[in-house]
This record gives sequence, structure tokens and C-alpha cells, in this order.
Amino acid sequence: MAMVGSEIERLIKDAFPEGHVVVVDLAGDGDHFAARVTSEQFRGKSRVQQHKMVYDALQGHMGGALHALALETLVPA
Repeated sequence: MAMVGSEIERLIKDAFPEGHVVVVDLAGDGDHFAARVTSEQFRGKSRVQQHKMVYDALQGHMGGALHALALETLVPA
């Protein structure tokens, strides 16, 4: 079963409550999403570490209910 964008956004916001999260359904099929996450928690972390933090926030849904996620992580200016 596919995930809805609001559930993806909620999971990420729960892990990064001070952050700014935008989730977009790229294909309208509930399987291909893009997420832009801006968080101070990313400061000093490599891009790989940042993405792992977001994937961890998705609590195992990546590769299952969530098929594809184009991810952009940013540190606030």
C-alpha cells in the first residue's frame, strides 16, 4: 500500500520538529515523492549522514510503502 504525502511529512516533522519540510507527490501515484528538509540538525553532517537521518525518520517505510523519494537536505542559512 502506498503512503500519502501528509504521512511522509508528519514522520519527517516528528524527527525534525524545528525544521522546514516540504513533500511533493511527483507522479500523482502515491509512490514517487520529493522532499526538501531544512534543519539545524544537519549542521556538520555529511550529505549521506543527513539523508540517513531522514530515511531513519521514515521508520522503515522506504523501499516498502514508499517506493521512491527524491531527497534534498539543507542547513538553514
